[in-house]
Amino acid sequence: MSASTTEVNLIDKIQDARQKILAELSKAIIGQQEVIEQLMISLFAGGHCLITGPPGLAKTLLVSSVAQVFDLKFNRIQFTPDLMPVDIVGTEILQEATDGHRELSFVKGPVFANVILADEINRTPPKTQAAMLEAMQEHQVTAAGIRHPLPEPFFVLATQNPIEMEGTYPLPEAQLDRFLFNVVIDYLSPEDELAVVLQTTSRKSEPIESLFTAQDVLEFQSIVRQVPIAEPIAEYAVRLVAATRPGTEHALDFADDLIGWGAGTRASQTLVLCAKARALLNGRSHVQTEDIVALAKPALRHRVLPTYKAEAEGIDIEQIIERLIETVPQP
Repeated sequence: MSASTTEVNLIDKIQDARQKILAELSKAIIGQQEVIEQLMISLFAGGHCLITGPPGLAKTLLVSSVAQVFDLKFNRIQFTPDLMPVDIVGTEILQEATDGHRELSFVKGPVFANVILADEINRTPPKTQAAMLEAMQEHQVTAAGIRHPLPEPFFVLATQNPIEMEGTYPLPEAQLDRFLFNVVIDYLSPEDELAVVLQTTSRKSEPIESLFTAQDVLEFQSIVRQVPIAEPIAEYAVRLVAATRPGTEHALDFADDLIGWGAGTRASQTLVLCAKARALLNGRSHVQTEDIVALAKPALRHRVLPTYKAEAEGIDIEQIIERLIETVPQP
């Protein structure tokens, strides 16, 4: 993207979109600015998000509000141990045609929407989780040997409750890697929580207006990919990811002790693509090192597996990523 009037217009369009989105979301969501930014980056980068946080922090409200702002079809799927793949994908049923003959017709499941909230995705068995895997990776589902494309854009936001682990089926590493980000929602500050309490108990919140269409989202995703990134910054992203792989020549000294499994190439792709989206959202036409650093945690925390030794010493994945950022030389 060369410096030109077109470039400036594109940056202004994204910047204007960000301000409008934040203004609308503030009608329903108070605080959680970092979480909102990471969701917007994921949407503009065309990827999926895993949202981790305790119950009662407005995860469902946040996702449905984002869908409303972009005038996207939103479906919520509650994952339970008895949920079957057909409950997500859909199934073929026998129907009577106008000429009196019976024929099979495909009835679409709730996955046929633009934004899917997969609530507590780790509470359903692997067979059902696998039904989501094809949808997330291929943007299509297969029923009775026939492929059915999903609407575009297609955006999955899956939630996990980090507290209750009984009766859960941990997501396999291959599926975790399909998520662009692992976004952690934490408790609000006392000031923000007070504002939420006063707002939700005194009056009905204002309705959220639809500002953009599905086509606008696809255009934003196209614009993001045009953002240039200097080779040294892209190399930094690759080196940061490579440093997480124990037993390799690029691993850091502490990796063998603290990291059981490192991130793959998809993590490098995530960092670069999402850094481009972050740059545009912040009014820049190019990526800076700070964009890579800011997104390292959501991009890596679900792709790097700590060792038992790290857990025994009380070192969590957040601390490991912080050490990576401190140790890997920046351009």
